[in-house]
Amino acid sequence: MSDLSFEQAMQQLEKIVVQLEQGELPLEQALAQFEQAVKLSRLSQQKLQQAEQKVAQLLQQQGQEVLVPFQQAAEDEA
Repeated sequence: MSDLSFEQAMQQLEKIVVQLEQGELPLEQALAQFEQAVKLSRLSQQKLQQAEQKVAQLLQQQGQEVLVPFQQAAEDEA
């Protein structure tokens, strides 16, 4: 599963969500799909964090501003 791209993981996650929302899967199958969705969600989060770290490193190498986490930036403006 770790060889999936972010986009592929998101597509699979969306398919699972649709299946679960329909409510037609047997309990065991729904539980297995939910477990798969959790794994895909974690994988997607890891891929996003890796991309953010790479962008931050590139900005630091260029001597540009440091990235500020979105939530922190929103709190500072409030």
